[in-house]
Amino acid sequence: MSLTTDFISELIRAANESDQLTHYEISRLFDRAIDTIRDMREQTGAVETHRARDVLIDMRISSERARDLSAEEVRDALVDAADVIRTLKILLERTP
Repeated sequence: MSLTTDFISELIRAANESDQLTHYEISRLFDRAIDTIRDMREQTGAVETHRARDVLIDMRISSERARDLSAEEVRDALVDAADVIRTLKILLERTP
């Protein structure tokens, strides 16, 4: 498995156990997702869309407000992060 695939799996596992994560763990996962998405976007050369920026903004806010988020909100945000990373991974695999 690649590091990206491993991280996607980690995000999904964390989403399934969101009620058991500490605020620090939640914030750290969001921060790693943000960094990963930015790096992958640079690799794809993809032009940022408003939606893509919104995802990063939402993740940054979620990271900063980790203490205030419900387990459901954490789960949904982690699944969103995994989905964006998975989509970028597919784009990178198709790029020659």
